[in-house]
Amino acid sequence: VHLSTGDMLREAVRKGTPLGKKAEGFMAKGELVPDELIVGLIEAKVSDGELSHGFVLDGFPRTIPQAESLKQMLTGHEMQLDRAVLFMVSDEEVVRRLSGRWHCPVCQTGYNYPSQMPNVAGKCDKDNAVLQRRPDDDENVVRNRLGVYKRQTAPIVDYYRKESILSEIPGEGHPDTVYQALLKAVDLR
Repeated sequence: VHLSTGDMLREAVRKGTPLGKKAEGFMAKGELVPDELIVGLIEAKVSDGELSHGFVLDGFPRTIPQAESLKQMLTGHEMQLDRAVLFMVSDEEVVRRLSGRWHCPVCQTGYNYPSQMPNVAGKCDKDNAVLQRRPDDDENVVRNRLGVYKRQTAPIVDYYRKESILSEIPGEGHPDTVYQALLKAVDLR
């Protein structure tokens, strides 16, 4: 099961759930959603048994308290993390990638300027809909998110290094090369 906390939060915002309403303000500013909200999302999935056959967490945990809560939660369900993966990407590449993201609101096809552009600027190749971007992909918000990452998330690298489950993978370069490094890191080759 692939669990993207970002996708889960955006869905909650879109649906106007109580969690979504609480999270929306933090997300719009590029700030981290408070731990108790994220931990609650993941705990519901663990409690429902949705993760009992394996899972990949994408965007969680982002803080040491989240990592500690996750470990405690998983231990209570006789589960554990096997691997934490860090994709190493320069700040400027992160800004370029995220601030260049656009998507079709109709078919959800994603585009990225300049690496994966539509045939007609601003229009979806599949249905000609006007492309949109997430508010948190604005360059200033992305730069703020990087600052938040350095202050609040970067310490988790040492946490997982001490847990002896951290794999660091170069995240720039050809996607196939990055993918092969990921497979090797998680022993799937």
